[in-house]
Amino acid sequence: MVHKVVICGVDTNTLPKLNKEQSEALMKRAKQGDKIARDELTKANIRLVLSVVQRFNNKGNSDDLFQVGMVGLLKAIDNFDDRFNVRFSTYAVPMIIGEIRRFLKDGTGIKVSRSMRDTAYKVLKAKEEIERERQITPTAVEIAEEIDLPIKEVVCALDAVSEPVYLQEPVYNDGEEGMILEEQIGDGKNTEERWTDKICLSDAIADLPEKERKVLVLRYFYGKTQTEISKQVNISQAQVSRLEKNALSKMKAYL
Repeated sequence: MVHKVVICGVDTNTLPKLNKEQSEALMKRAKQGDKIARDELTKANIRLVLSVVQRFNNKGNSDDLFQVGMVGLLKAIDNFDDRFNVRFSTYAVPMIIGEIRRFLKDGTGIKVSRSMRDTAYKVLKAKEEIERERQITPTAVEIAEEIDLPIKEVVCALDAVSEPVYLQEPVYNDGEEGMILEEQIGDGKNTEERWTDKICLSDAIADLPEKERKVLVLRYFYGKTQTEISKQVNISQAQVSRLEKNALSKMKAYL
């Protein structure tokens, strides 16, 4: 018995299923301007849109996301080129995701370059082939070796077409208490204390006399020796040493 499933007002039981040959034939006719073929191809891939919409649960109205996803599907049909040497579904999913992502971010979504999208299609194709042939989920390293690309490019390509994680998404929810992702993100290099220290240091340097400030900048920011500084500013090394010591002493007192 076939059960009726309705998602976003669409009865999935009524949607056609195409094999690879049928899909390729319809795509060829659609590229030649056959509107009926384009409509049939669109209808046959509605399940693809529905599967993507389900990945964005709780991020928007499902009916709205479905409509936006359909726009992505139509763009994928119009822009698909069999020279990509990937399945249409592999090409279409990032397009649908991108369209929904732009809608959710109100036009401020991250734009992915054409070259990055092409790389992503190669990566997804290789992943699909490895899964089929070896019955495993390949790592990024294995995919990189398979298509002879640097691991960095593979990771960036996968990230470019992956579903975004929102800062307001809950990390856990325990009854009345919970925590969102934003509360768990920390920056050990740019803490409030470090920013304060940097501001104080900048103020201390700015408070120095011009000659002492110049010597200090050349010595500690440009890594020059006292001898090199003496030649550059045309004073003796002893004077450079004295100016440096005076500057450090004043900064210590200021801080």
